[in-house]
Amino acid sequence: MTDSYDLVVIGAGSGGVRAARMAATYGAKVAIIEEFRVGGTCVIRGCVPKKLYVYASRFHDLFDVASSFGWQVDASFDWPTLVAAKEKEITRLESAYVANLEKPGVEIIRDRGLVTGPNGVHLVRQARDLTAKFILIATGAHPHIPHIPGAELAITSNEAFDLPALPHSILIEGGGYIAVEFATIFAGLGVDTTIIYRGDCVLRGFDEDMRRGLEAGLTDRGIKLIYQTTIKSLAKHGNDISATFSDGVTAPFGAVMFATGRTPNVRGLGLDKAGVQLESSGAIKVDAWSQSTVPSIYAVGDVTGRAALTPVAIREGWYFAETVFNNNRLAVDHSQIPTAVFSDPEIGTIGLTEAEAATHGDIDVYVARFRPMMNTLSTRTERMILKLITEKDGGKVLGCHILGSGAAEMIQLVAIPVGMGASKPDFDRAIALHPSAAEELVTFKAPTYTYRNGEKIGG
Repeated sequence: MTDSYDLVVIGAGSGGVRAARMAATYGAKVAIIEEFRVGGTCVIRGCVPKKLYVYASRFHDLFDVASSFGWQVDASFDWPTLVAAKEKEITRLESAYVANLEKPGVEIIRDRGLVTGPNGVHLVRQARDLTAKFILIATGAHPHIPHIPGAELAITSNEAFDLPALPHSILIEGGGYIAVEFATIFAGLGVDTTIIYRGDCVLRGFDEDMRRGLEAGLTDRGIKLIYQTTIKSLAKHGNDISATFSDGVTAPFGAVMFATGRTPNVRGLGLDKAGVQLESSGAIKVDAWSQSTVPSIYAVGDVTGRAALTPVAIREGWYFAETVFNNNRLAVDHSQIPTAVFSDPEIGTIGLTEAEAATHGDIDVYVARFRPMMNTLSTRTERMILKLITEKDGGKVLGCHILGSGAAEMIQLVAIPVGMGASKPDFDRAIALHPSAAEELVTFKAPTYTYRNGEKIGG
């Protein structure tokens, strides 16, 4: 038995769902195949549960300063309550995703789909074949697990949300946003937390002030940082896991987590049979319109190895539907993507880092460091950092980087003028909202330092 469609989508994550729904609203006959849960990594075991857990972990800081404002707090934390509440919410969201697909007539197929050719998909469990004018691969990515002895004893972000109990201590390998976010979560919930990373500072690729500011913030929260070291092996040690490091040191931990990157979900999909080419990273090679090397096969989201962010996958899925099914050829601009790291302190960033901008010509750099108002009545010394990078002499804003409470909310709004090509005078025309941390972005009078002919001056 063979069923024919205009579009078959493999993967019901954010990108695949948006593409399927939009294509169906344009009159296409669409099927979407998902072997796990509708919603993908973001909804089920990524952004949404992570942010809920981050909220839970931040009560620790609030309780810490509460006495400064006259509150006396005697609080305790119950992990199973948080897990159950999280599950209730992602189940609600999954139901909403399903309803949004069914409303325009998308057929949801709970199965594993394999590509059999430029226009063919095989359903493994049903042993059924589908044909489609177009195929969209939106299978996302999965956590990378290092090939070391005892690796099976560790967890990844997939399992971290549903642990039967909180460990007394945890070792997290990695220095990216997943590593620092989960370190924040576990430490905030009372777990003795250690990060081990092969580099010399967390968040490689981010602005240096953000990296060092976060490093200080993590340390202030009691998170231990071990740099230029990796895990060589893991072994069971009673109820704990014994980790042996690359420097020969061995230590026991209640749990070990790998946050060492993510790998595109392409293995076993049959893409080679269809002639789809992959990048050296294993990601599907696509052009600006998400089209693979096979004209009838497209790909969006993390599986393409572009920007592994949910809103980007959604935009790619939307633009795919516009291009293929609405005769409106659109390509996603990946050059201006706001990014948030939900650690403590939080980071929000848009545009070029200082190091990147300095290679683009003469620039001015404005930096404000100050103690947030929330902490002024307490003994906490943590400081916020707001940084604006512009072309020289009040030119175009090239980048904005914020570290501290509310950074993500601020950077979303900053992304609008930056995307419009705003200049420093455009920011200056805005009247400051006082008292707020964000007012610093519109009250910079003179550059903190500059770069002229590649040389840093001042600062």
